[in-house]
This record gives sequence, C-alpha cells and structure tokens, in this order.
Amino acid sequence: MTKVNILNQTGEVVGELELSDHLFDVDVNDHAVYTVIKNIRANKRQGTHSAKTRGEVRGGGRKPFRQKGTGRARAGSRTQPNWRGGGMVFAIKPRDYSYTTPKKIRRLALKSVLTSRVREDRFTVLDDLKLDSYSTKEAAKVLEAIKADKKALIVVKDASPETIGSFKNIPSVQTISVDEMNVYDLVRFESLIMTQDAVKKAEEVFQ
Repeated sequence: MTKVNILNQTGEVVGELELSDHLFDVDVNDHAVYTVIKNIRANKRQGTHSAKTRGEVRGGGRKPFRQKGTGRARAGSRTQPNWRGGGMVFAIKPRDYSYTTPKKIRRLALKSVLTSRVREDRFTVLDDLKLDSYSTKEAAKVLEAIKADKKALIVVKDASPETIGSFKNIPSVQTISVDEMNVYDLVRFESLIMTQDAVKKAEEVFQ
C-alpha cells in the first residue's frame, strides 16, 4: 500500500495515511482517460449551431436572368449555394452531441488519474479543512502553508459554506465534494488536495 503524509492547515505533518491500491495504485490507462475527457467535453456542447439551406434563405422566386444570350452561366435561383447570399450546402443544424461511456471505462480513467497524481507527487492529504469565517486571506494562507500549486482542486467530504466561499474567490482554485469528483477536473488542475475523510469516502464509493 502507498503511504502519504497527513498535513494540517499550517503545513505540519500530523500523521500518515495508507492509500487503497484499488484506487491510488493501478496501471495507468491513458486511452481510458482520453476517452472519458472526450465524452465529458462532448456532453458539455450546446449544439445550438445552425445555418440556412437554399430553401430557407430569403430570395429566390423568379429566374435571375434569361437562360441564353447573356454570356453568363445559367442560373435558376438567387438562393443557390454558389451565389453570394445563397444557402449553404449540407447546412449544419442543431443536434445533441452527448453520449455515454461505459461505467468500467469511467472508473478506470478516474483511478488512472488519481494514481498519476500520487506518483507525480501532486497529491496532498489534509487532516481537516475548516475556516470559521469567510476569509479569502485565510484560505490563501492554507494553500501557501501546504505548498499547493497555483491551480489546485480541493476535494472534501463535507465543507461549511464559509470554507467553500473563502476558497471560491481564489483564481484557479476549485472546491468540490467527493460525489462531484470527475476525470476532467482532476486533469484540468495541477495538484489535488483531499481531506482525510474525503479519501476514505472515495475509497468506499469508487471500488
């Protein structure tokens, strides 16, 4: 089992935690991570793009000019695609880009990213994370004490509104619960910070 130090909010080592092998020590599968991130990004797409076909643009009606004798190429309508202001060939229409990835692939991708964070020494465990009042200054002090990267993802089991609100004002720092943890956010941030309770709950949930 992999062991990591447990820090308090002042950056002092207060204990040691054994991480579960099934979640934090697996064979990293980069393709599974790519597949899941591609799926998440596709599901975020609104798909509201739209362009008009030749039947939807304004105009048309009568023939622009006579068929022969003008020296120009014959034309039957001003809405044809090769004319300025005409419709588009195979015009793109609103569509749903979302699809589902198998649960086994999603779990493998999550475990792969968590394993990578531990092996790359970009994983920090806190004994607890609690602020008594709304204070961005105090939140910044905690991050500085534990030597967190500028872009940090904080995962907690239960957090007070004061704690979440204090970290919310810091750019490039996001606080989420264990249930909201996903591959896209884990990859997007440079370091991962989890409370001890969050680690235990994650090991129970993501088996």
